[in-house]
Amino acid sequence: MTKKSLLALALALPLLAGSQVSAAPVRDSYANPLAPKVPDDGTVDSCADPTVLRGQRPDDDYWYMYCTTDPLNDSDVDAEGNLRFHPLPMMRSRNLIDWRYLGDALPEPPEWAAEGAGIWAPDVVYSKATDRYYLTFVVTDVDDDVSNAPGCTFDNAIGVAVSRGPTGPWRTSDQPVVGPRRNPSGAECDFLWTFDPDVLGDSIGERGVLYYGSYVGGLHATRIELTREGMRARGVAQRIAVNDRYEGSNVVKRGNWYYLFASATNCCNGPLTGYSVFVGRSQSRFGPFVDREGNSFLEGRVGGTPVLSMNGNRWVGTGHNSVFRDFGGQWWTVYHAVDRFDPYFETDPGFTKRPALLDPVDWVDGWPTVRAGRWASDRRVPAPAAQPGEESRYDPHRVRAQRRGDFLPRPSAEFNGSGLGKQWTWVREPADSSSYGVENGRFRFDTQAADLYVDSNDASVLTTQAPSRNYVVQTKVRLDVPPEGCCYNFVQAGLVIYDNDDRFLKLVHVSIGETRQTEFAKEVAKAPAEYPRYGNTVVGTPGDWTFLRIVREADTTRTGAPRERYTAYTRQVGKDWVRGGTWVHHLGDTADIGLVSMGGSGFTADFANVKVWKLRPSER
Repeated sequence: MTKKSLLALALALPLLAGSQVSAAPVRDSYANPLAPKVPDDGTVDSCADPTVLRGQRPDDDYWYMYCTTDPLNDSDVDAEGNLRFHPLPMMRSRNLIDWRYLGDALPEPPEWAAEGAGIWAPDVVYSKATDRYYLTFVVTDVDDDVSNAPGCTFDNAIGVAVSRGPTGPWRTSDQPVVGPRRNPSGAECDFLWTFDPDVLGDSIGERGVLYYGSYVGGLHATRIELTREGMRARGVAQRIAVNDRYEGSNVVKRGNWYYLFASATNCCNGPLTGYSVFVGRSQSRFGPFVDREGNSFLEGRVGGTPVLSMNGNRWVGTGHNSVFRDFGGQWWTVYHAVDRFDPYFETDPGFTKRPALLDPVDWVDGWPTVRAGRWASDRRVPAPAAQPGEESRYDPHRVRAQRRGDFLPRPSAEFNGSGLGKQWTWVREPADSSSYGVENGRFRFDTQAADLYVDSNDASVLTTQAPSRNYVVQTKVRLDVPPEGCCYNFVQAGLVIYDNDDRFLKLVHVSIGETRQTEFAKEVAKAPAEYPRYGNTVVGTPGDWTFLRIVREADTTRTGAPRERYTAYTRQVGKDWVRGGTWVHHLGDTADIGLVSMGGSGFTADFANVKVWKLRPSER
């Protein structure tokens, strides 16, 4: 999705349905991004919410890719210099590497779409029963006679278009498949987010399952029926994920399991985009979906096992993916990401550009992870088996483990005494001395109606000097916010790596709407105009007690430039560690380790300890 798509859509480039695409050569390798070619006009440098489908008829040896409405590249402007928006660009390829832009699926929106509505997040499925292709998509604003909500502008719905071929021409239905859904809050013009359709499978019969939804309202699944003219939802939709966590669902079947891939956090935050993909599985198409540690997507302490997140290279915001298999049996995922060195359209700073990336998916003990845990690639990768008779060239190499070295007692603390040790220093000591203290082997720290966020910096931070070299820091925290229910935004407690109020990293157990999550955030002191200063991703599910760990690893890039990488881990008691994303930050050797308890008063955080180790040298 992109909020920029709410702008009026400009005239699309003509559909090049009859254009000839020469046979693509067999390729041994490729490098991200995919960058489909635009005939005589550069490459497609933004292909958000991508989905890939192999041609389903026996005589069709192409693969097809569809993207959300966006400009194609920096130069895609009209005579007045305004960016041109393309309603659902279509690409095709024979080898999954060399793509060519063919035109736009919906140069004209459905008749029931309001003027200026955005057209987002396509998904395409083929029906063997009707011998038709079905394109589902989001319409961000419908006519008043569809929503029965005059004057409302975000009453979104799922539409469908039908075609005899995978590149159209597409005929849109005369009504939505899933219409606007009012929020039970009852507030005027308050609608649930009916976004991001995904039909289970590539080829189905007359019936199937449609998944859709987003943060406001959660994810849902509903049965559908197909006709030659369109698609109808049948029965009552079932909720499969709680509010305030996921969007961009994609469900695939492997063995006896259905795997729900879904994306979390802000899709479009420039170089600080922490958008990431998580997974849960179920033996039913309708859930309940649970993660590797057994946490449900329907619980307040919401589940989700990381599949893809930033790893310290140039790619951030890795999300809204589509998963498929090549002819060699290897699984792959196509997704969008943000180049943190080139995050925005040149003529519109603040408008995030999201190119399409492709990477292999490995299955470890029944759970998927991109590139065996290495995640997004920025070097060459062995090519997929895109045609019958080809073999997959990819050979997985598991991500190297980050291991603890020697224990460092000086910055560590067990909180066994009656007061804080001498190594601890306050940044803004709490005015009420009774709001904190060492008690019963724990450090009690009442939550404050204060924050540490951009220009709102009044929270207390308890700090101790961090090691000057690579290290691992860990705490065990209990935050007594109820595990279910809304809303205690944004009560939180946990770790910070703190240089100053405007330059830090934060890993906390936090309440967000109906959910409890572990947030891993980055703030920078300065940024150009239109650039953000704060960005976040999320990691594993919190528990009654939650272990939080940050690994600091300083090294140099291939060009010799210094780089500090910070990787987050979380763990519930009695369960395995969950590795999250890696932020690149510049905190230097003088940053401190800190504890925070903030975001709202009325609750208490207990810290069992703070432990610090050297980071063991890499074993490559």
